[in-house]
Amino acid sequence: MVHNLLERWHLFLASALGLVLASPIAAMAQEAAATAGPVDTHPWWFWPLILLVFCFILGIVAVLAGVGGGVLYVPLVSGFFPFHIDFVRGAGLMVALAGALAAGPGLLKRNMASLRLALPMALIASTCAIVGAVLGLYLSSLDPRIVQGCLGATIVFIAGLLFFSKNTERPVVTKQDAVSLALGIQGMYHDAGSGQDVEWKTHRTLIGMLLFIVIGVMAGMFGLGAGWANVPVLNLLMGAPLKVSVATSKFLLSITDTSAAWIYLNQGCVIPLMAIPSIIGLMLGSFVGVKVLAVVKPKMIRYIVIVVLLFAGLKAVDKALGIGLLG
Repeated sequence: MVHNLLERWHLFLASALGLVLASPIAAMAQEAAATAGPVDTHPWWFWPLILLVFCFILGIVAVLAGVGGGVLYVPLVSGFFPFHIDFVRGAGLMVALAGALAAGPGLLKRNMASLRLALPMALIASTCAIVGAVLGLYLSSLDPRIVQGCLGATIVFIAGLLFFSKNTERPVVTKQDAVSLALGIQGMYHDAGSGQDVEWKTHRTLIGMLLFIVIGVMAGMFGLGAGWANVPVLNLLMGAPLKVSVATSKFLLSITDTSAAWIYLNQGCVIPLMAIPSIIGLMLGSFVGVKVLAVVKPKMIRYIVIVVLLFAGLKAVDKALGIGLLG
């Protein structure tokens, strides 16, 4: 009799525990069903395939326009694809990082990328990229439209920068500043085009370092990579030759984007089904773009990219403000 009583008591406890646990689960399920948007009926491979084709075209255009794939990827994918902005930024960092890691070793081997120029800037930018990534994810948790609007404003600024900035092949630096001299930021590389050994040094180094604080925060917050900002600062402001600036910028990205990417990885914002086809598509597109570059006029492509970036930036601002003028 005691055994039967205990058995009934255990059954009662199990039923009560089941009701207690089931109630919040049922409530959460009902809430999720109520707040969920329209269900995507496409097969699992549909969006990865679309991303692969889209990024293949994007890789060709990026090479022809002379811009990094990351700066095109984030605004266009976030504006025209049904993905959350956090996942797009995480994949964007992986896209920029893959390109930088592929190019970095060769540039260092040919003495085009300067470690003395890159490391002080990388220390500043990578630290600030972590801050930017944390800040971006925090703002997105409050309201994704905040990040969307800031991203749109940044993209409009980048479009203007690409239009107005005119890089200089070999800037004239009459006097090396004290910071640059103390850090030994100078060097020499062999220019295969002219067959000459080119010596270079920098000035306005402290201002450049301060700007890399802003560049690092923006790279981490928006997942854009930072080649669009690295090259003008290194070339136009600090006076490094254009080839050294471009090569050093690529090497810088491999450090800066790695720091920010860990934050997005740790928060689960990097989805392989988004990142892998995007990286593969951009890499393949870049190889084709190099071949196409010999037979097209890149200047016209550059202006087209500027217009597309301007539209994507304005669309992001429109989407964040909920105006709906651009769809």
